[in-house]
Amino acid sequence: MEVPGESDDGPFYFEQVSIPEDSEDGYQYKEVTLDDDSSHTEEDEGLEATVKATREHTEGTGSVDHRIFKDASKVSHIPETVDDFLRNFLVKMRMQRTLQSFQTEWYEMAQQGELRAELAGSVPDAYTHNQLLEKQLEDMQRERDTYRRESLKASEALAKVQKERDFHCMQHKRVLQEKNRLTEELRKLQKHHASCEAALSLLTHKYQESLKQKVLISLERDKALGRHRNTSTSRTQLQEAKSACGASQARPERDGSREAGAAAPAGMSDSPARPTTRSSAGRHSKDSEFPADTRVSPLLSQRRALSAKASGFQLSGTLQAHMLPISGLALHPRELLVATASDEGTWKLLEVPGGQVVASVGGEHGDWLSGCCFHSDGKTLATSGGDAAVRLWDTERGSCVLTLRGHASAVWGCSFHSCGLFLASCSQDGTGRLWDLQSERCRGVLRGHACAVNSVAFLVSSSTLLTASADSTVALWDARTCLRATTFTGHQHPCNHATFSTSGDALASCDSRGIVKLWDVRTAQAVAVVDLGPHATNQVAFGPLGRELAVAGDDGTIKVVEISSAQVNGLTGHEGAVHSVVFDHRGERLLSGGSDGTVRIWE
Repeated sequence: MEVPGESDDGPFYFEQVSIPEDSEDGYQYKEVTLDDDSSHTEEDEGLEATVKATREHTEGTGSVDHRIFKDASKVSHIPETVDDFLRNFLVKMRMQRTLQSFQTEWYEMAQQGELRAELAGSVPDAYTHNQLLEKQLEDMQRERDTYRRESLKASEALAKVQKERDFHCMQHKRVLQEKNRLTEELRKLQKHHASCEAALSLLTHKYQESLKQKVLISLERDKALGRHRNTSTSRTQLQEAKSACGASQARPERDGSREAGAAAPAGMSDSPARPTTRSSAGRHSKDSEFPADTRVSPLLSQRRALSAKASGFQLSGTLQAHMLPISGLALHPRELLVATASDEGTWKLLEVPGGQVVASVGGEHGDWLSGCCFHSDGKTLATSGGDAAVRLWDTERGSCVLTLRGHASAVWGCSFHSCGLFLASCSQDGTGRLWDLQSERCRGVLRGHACAVNSVAFLVSSSTLLTASADSTVALWDARTCLRATTFTGHQHPCNHATFSTSGDALASCDSRGIVKLWDVRTAQAVAVVDLGPHATNQVAFGPLGRELAVAGDDGTIKVVEISSAQVNGLTGHEGAVHSVVFDHRGERLLSGGSDGTVRIWE
């Protein structure tokens, strides 16, 4: 009989064997007897009770036969008994009272021997297999439910992804439609641009032709006016001659001293008298003559009386002159007065350093002002502006005494000749003009720049003009013939301003990239280049001694450049771009005007 069991060392089972006395293995076997202490009742039957009793017996005897234990892996599946099956069923169904009643009645019948062995055997495999199948079915149902939930989630995610796909497809189609539309619009614009270029070229050509026609008409008008004045003068002289002749003929008749048929007075004949004026058809009787360029510049004698400049400039005063930006400054030739021109269309005359307003005039231009300059007598101020006109003002009375028109676009600057009889102006129309203030007409046009002319200046006591243009060149002109004498090339960006040094043998220019160049007038070569960029530089001004150069910058600073060492010192104080700078007569002060509408005084 085999009795299965399990201990801490693994599964085991008991086997009842009979060993003969003459065993061949030579081992002395001992008979194991069951003591009364190890006996157990019918109620204690079972695997656990048997194992426990065996362990207690082994501990009592101190020996055990290990050979009676076999590997549990050799044990086949033992079917479940009927009573255990019923107990497990009742436990699973949680029928505790039925389980207690079943156990009580089962053990009573077992003690009484009323249990039939054929009925109290193992449960057939079909029941065990059914239980296993039921368990597998439950597991599969749980897995099915889990898969169903996952499938529902996947279906929802798939529907969401499909909706997003449809949305993105629709957006993609819209983007493609928009792209096609923009491509078509771009093609149309390119075609229109190509057609506009031809029209623009035609309009530009017509504009240039119109300017030429305007200039020619202006010249014809001036010639016609000259002929008209000459004719008027000739007529007046002829009438005076006739009056004189009639008086001389009447006098002999009254006296009786002249005989009939006497000769007429000298200079008189039957033909009309020729005019005695020397003016030709291209000249005006009031035209001024240019002085000879042999006079010595008065600034050279002033330089000898000046001392060397201090080590640096510092801000000493601020004058709030205008509400809008200041576009230009001009210093009075003899007194400490500064004239300011503003974008608000007014100009003011201020005392330095006090700041008292001596004169304030505006409104005549009807537009912004671009610059101003003083006449050599200090009583006349010239202003240029966006109305394409130059106006001359009496600073004592504050009234406009002369308006010069002829430019086709805004006038950027003006400059008086040192003799005071001529004024030069520059314009956005790409030309400069020379005005005769005595005959009040244009004496000549400076043609040659390809773009706007941004500044113009006379060399002191000379008929030489200096211009700076947006075509990146600086040029010298002979004002008597209005012909270009020298061209200075080297700037890569539009030139904003150019000026002569005190001695006249050098000039400085600045451009919109912040490059400042110092040129030798005799060789037309740049002798020094200073890069103050990347901000634009708007104006340059030499000091009275010619040792330093002040530069107004778009970055709100004034740069003072030592010419000998090329050292740069920055002056900061303006709240915006600086448009104009000028030194006083002795070089002790530097005045600057900017877009904040203030005049800053540096000492």
